[in-house]
Amino acid sequence: MIRIFGILTGLFFTIAVLWSWGNDTYSGFVEPAPETAEHIYHEEAEGPEGGFAHEGLFAKWDYAQLQRGYQVYKEVCSACHGLKQVAFRNLEEIGYTEGQVKAEAAAWQVPGIDGETGEATLVDGTPTDYFPSPYANDIAARAANNNAIPPDLSLITKSRHGGADYVYALLTGYREQPAALVEEFPGTKTAAGQYYNPVFHSLNISMAPPLTSEGQVTFGPGNPDPTIDQMAEDVSAFLTWTAEPTLVKRRQTGWAFLAFLLFATLLAYFSKKQVWSRVKGGDVGEKTALDD
Repeated sequence: MIRIFGILTGLFFTIAVLWSWGNDTYSGFVEPAPETAEHIYHEEAEGPEGGFAHEGLFAKWDYAQLQRGYQVYKEVCSACHGLKQVAFRNLEEIGYTEGQVKAEAAAWQVPGIDGETGEATLVDGTPTDYFPSPYANDIAARAANNNAIPPDLSLITKSRHGGADYVYALLTGYREQPAALVEEFPGTKTAAGQYYNPVFHSLNISMAPPLTSEGQVTFGPGNPDPTIDQMAEDVSAFLTWTAEPTLVKRRQTGWAFLAFLLFATLLAYFSKKQVWSRVKGGDVGEKTALDD
């Protein structure tokens, strides 16, 4: 009797679970969830026309672009965002000489110790130092940015879906908020201290447009004009390098590994044909007394 009661109880709960699942699934098809402002107006991140040099099967670093991107970061982005995973000496990897790296490091102020008083102070950077944060702590960062903490950019292209395309699209995506959006979804109206950007997941972002005009950064001779699109593309490429400095080398190693696998496969195939050719040809050796 107890066994029958246990079976009936199990069947009851199984039917209840199946009924609940089926009812919810049916309701999902018949009555889909209402569309939100983010669902309707959010735009997928798209990179620059033609893509980046570090993308594709034959990826490579465009060192001139990386240096322009570093310049954009230094003159624009570094006012709010740190780069704490990157040391000044790493700039040699994108074409700077040892002397240039020393000069770049010395142009930055990093936390240090006063040699006479032993108190914390700011000192000129050295190649072994890492890029400093623009704020002393999170409280100072919030106070200066409408209660939002600007993220460190060292790994930003790894931590955001879309990578470099996302960074580029975000930097070039600022615009006026559509009147139709506010009319349909009054609660999404851009608040004071925020800015409309359909690439951002919630449509409104606390970061003011960092790139606002052509020529905001002056590139050296032989470089393209510093338009907003060009500056955004260059800094996006630079931030890809900071996140994955071995990206190109890893892909090149992958090609070498694939070539080795192809060679090994062909070698194994022809070795197999050579070893088994005698068996297929009927030449299996002379019979011995043990074979009788």
